[in-house]
Amino acid sequence: MNQLTDQNGQIIPLASLTEWEEKRAKILESAQEIMGPLPEDEKRCPLAADLVEEVDCGTYIRRMITYAAEPGDRAQAYLLIPKQALDGHECPAVLCPHPTHATLGYKTVVGLGDRPNRAYASELAERGFVTIAPSYPMLAEYWPDVFGLGYESGTMKAIWDNIRAIDLLETLPYVKRGPVGAIGHSLGGHNSVYTAVFEPRIGVVVSSCGLDSYIDYKDGNLAGWTQDRYMPKLKNYVHQLWDIPFDFHDLIAALAPRPCFIAAPLRDSNFKWQSVDAVVNAAARVYALYGATENLIVEHPDCEHDFPNAMREQAYQLFEKHL
Repeated sequence: MNQLTDQNGQIIPLASLTEWEEKRAKILESAQEIMGPLPEDEKRCPLAADLVEEVDCGTYIRRMITYAAEPGDRAQAYLLIPKQALDGHECPAVLCPHPTHATLGYKTVVGLGDRPNRAYASELAERGFVTIAPSYPMLAEYWPDVFGLGYESGTMKAIWDNIRAIDLLETLPYVKRGPVGAIGHSLGGHNSVYTAVFEPRIGVVVSSCGLDSYIDYKDGNLAGWTQDRYMPKLKNYVHQLWDIPFDFHDLIAALAPRPCFIAAPLRDSNFKWQSVDAVVNAAARVYALYGATENLIVEHPDCEHDFPNAMREQAYQLFEKHL
């Protein structure tokens, strides 16, 4: 049950920011009931980043790297660095979680994929952003022992790898100090939201085709969400969807007052745009409490499960404005 609407979808009143902050704390607790607990500082070992490969891509350098996400596991990522950054100019940074791809994984967002409209990490690098694209656990070439490492979901392992990627960005002298962005399509879309809920250093969030209400997803068929690389504890709720202790209404609200841009196509077969609107309408009341309703943006491109040019351009301009 989300914290913002009742079982009939009616808005639950919020009287003040103080009341909301109490609800927000409960939302983080509820999310961790399903995702498992967010790791504490004992997992924050030295990053010990290693360079695997470096390629000159014209206006930027693409580096494949590994880094110690925690004791016992080295995560992998692409780090894209504009040449102006290497020439002494500080550049803002963006975390770029990738969409689902069983063979290419994080290659899809750095211009090495086989699908159009997915290369947002490389496009942002061309526009002067340092971008980092970690590999999602249990996809493509990255198969950490998620449960052996103490996680209860692939979702929380991905969140932690992303947090450590931001730690790595903060060690780089050419990265501008201050908030970073997060952008993702599909899997990357909800991965960006999940990470930003727990990571306040993310100052702007973009999610394309990344969410609707769990209750509405595939007309109530939660199977896609219950895989080990996502949240297997959701299996406990397949026959009682309303009892799921949190939903995207809560998570989007928990981003307030940070800018959040959601692209929800009209013909997306994964996520229903009408459900996205219900999520946004509920979360908008929290943005209103902060006097920041203009920071919550939803667009409905007339396309299928895609991240078209106009939506990416709008996202990039948002980063340029706020980072």
